[in-house]
Amino acid sequence: MKVAVIEGGRSLERGVSLRTSGRVQDGLERLGHEVTAIEADGGMIESLRALKPAVAMIAVHGATGEDGTIQQLLELLGIPYTGSSPAASALASDKAFAKIVLRAAGLPTPESALIDGTSLRELGIGSLLPEIGERLAWPLIVKPVAQGSALGVSLARSESEVPAALLSALSYDSRALLESQVVGRELAIAVLEQDGGPTVLPVVEAVPVGDVYDFEARYEAGATRLVCPADLDSETTAKVMALAAEAFEALGCSGCARVDVILTSEGEASILEVDTVPGLTQTSLVPQAAEAAGIGFEALLEQLLRLALTRD
Repeated sequence: MKVAVIEGGRSLERGVSLRTSGRVQDGLERLGHEVTAIEADGGMIESLRALKPAVAMIAVHGATGEDGTIQQLLELLGIPYTGSSPAASALASDKAFAKIVLRAAGLPTPESALIDGTSLRELGIGSLLPEIGERLAWPLIVKPVAQGSALGVSLARSESEVPAALLSALSYDSRALLESQVVGRELAIAVLEQDGGPTVLPVVEAVPVGDVYDFEARYEAGATRLVCPADLDSETTAKVMALAAEAFEALGCSGCARVDVILTSEGEASILEVDTVPGLTQTSLVPQAAEAAGIGFEALLEQLLRLALTRD
């Protein structure tokens, strides 16, 4: 089958995208597919028109790949593609709006306040930092609204540290979230559609060798220890897996998505975000979960292609 792997893009996650794409291409070629890598740039549409692939696998992380842009272009071209719809992709990639939907569905997610560059410059929203700090409690996580791989994420321990944290976050996006810090274990739960509906794969716990699970910890081999299945009791495992499935459905996801959850020492779980184009690199979490469920990497790729081709 002729498969286009859309890779690259101009976001700061380009390097991760190319690593995902490279591994995906190797896997698809081992399966016997005719694979062509297509750069997500101004020539992408013409390349797709010329290639006429049976299906496209999206391997672009960050802007355009996760916000519904490429998904919409593929729908206009009539090319089936992996992952979620344009609407679900756009919603999940916007952490502020995704939180609203998750809360409306009764799902737990840390309290937050949204600050955009315009309101910061023109409305003086920075003067509300004392009120924000009082409502959310220090320290706060400051992060871009639409950015992944832990890029632009900072910890502000007090009001005085917020300006620098905002400067970092707003260098990645025009909007930033100030979010209550929840201290606990970092869990990743992959949800994969199967014939009977969404199936939750074994829970992965990411244990960074250093103090923070940041960009380097995510993608540098040996910087994070991945435990799968996570060492959780059966009740907690069932709880976080149910949360992941509910978040997947609340945001209208399809194909495969990764739900990031923080679990406190008291056993309280909160949803941090949902990634509709999760990484498939050697250090990525979804392939680890699939392996633990008895689904090899090539089998995972075949399932994603099948889901793309049978999308309603």
